[in-house]
Amino acid sequence: MIDWQVATSTGVRWVRPGPQVSIGEARKVVAELRQLAAVVAEPVHELTGLPGSDDDGKVAIVDRPGWIRANVDGFKVVLDPLVDRMAERGMAPAGGSVLTSVGSRVTGMQAGLILAYLASRVLGQYELFLPPDPDQLGTDAPAGRLTLVAPNIVMVERELSVNPHDFRRWVCLHEETHRTQFTSVAWLRPYVQQLMTDFLLASDLDPASILERLRAAADAVAGAVRRTDGESLIEAIQSPRQREILEKMTAVMTLVEGHGDYVMDAVGPAVVPSVAEIREKFSARRGSAGRIEQAIRRILGIDLKMKQYEQGSRFVKAVVDESGMQSFNRIWTSPETLPTTEELSAPTAWLERMDAGQAAG
Repeated sequence: MIDWQVATSTGVRWVRPGPQVSIGEARKVVAELRQLAAVVAEPVHELTGLPGSDDDGKVAIVDRPGWIRANVDGFKVVLDPLVDRMAERGMAPAGGSVLTSVGSRVTGMQAGLILAYLASRVLGQYELFLPPDPDQLGTDAPAGRLTLVAPNIVMVERELSVNPHDFRRWVCLHEETHRTQFTSVAWLRPYVQQLMTDFLLASDLDPASILERLRAAADAVAGAVRRTDGESLIEAIQSPRQREILEKMTAVMTLVEGHGDYVMDAVGPAVVPSVAEIREKFSARRGSAGRIEQAIRRILGIDLKMKQYEQGSRFVKAVVDESGMQSFNRIWTSPETLPTTEELSAPTAWLERMDAGQAAG
């Protein structure tokens, strides 16, 4: 399906170099990020009321090529087991064919170029899917890992001219919230993984559908360049069933991203003195990209992710302000208690549904 070696080599070859720092400064940044990732855990747990980590506090501080390699490893964990299932359904060419070989290399190059672009922009993430530890054969895959991209954090803090120590702590707060979410809520990670699996298996590869989606993809690219509010490339190539699944996936990711943004700002004043300045400048930076940059973001659906931060944060704040954090945490009970797409825009509707269910119970 994808030649991961080609994806990695392409991404590493094309990724831009990070900001210039001395070896001594780089070591100090790495040490501080590692220390902050541990320090911010307690205030996140206190605010959210969630119990915290079950992943041994794993933290990786990486450069841009390191981020690419880590994400390729994560993709392989999710996608490789699907290859046989797709072949069984007639959804993929037979292994070893010329079509498979050429196609996998082409998609590998495409994936590598996308990773190269993203690698210079991502500040951090909680890696949900990790390959098994080669030193512990026979054990399950690790639960997850908090990953911070040091050169990008340094680059942005310089661009914004903010206090570097406050900015690093601010970034760590957001990523630690994601670690707390996925390690406190046992069903959340397998739920997300199942949605991803269902999404990929729902592809409809008949010739007529492929042609229709290629036309939609071309329209999406043209619309992004013209700055219209059309579909992203990812949205344009979906089958109807994939659209249904993506709606669920978008809802859950809007929640977790918004929850991360809410916690980052709510905890911020106590542990990040300049949080108001950082938030103002960071938000302004999101909207100041040039035309080509904006087009690429629309094509890849990155603008959609930014809207998720904003919508999700508004939802969490509205629910917590109305009923408190303990009441909000009912959201983590099961997939059925997650907000729907409509409820994310109408928090009172979610509260009414939860109260009705509680009364009925």
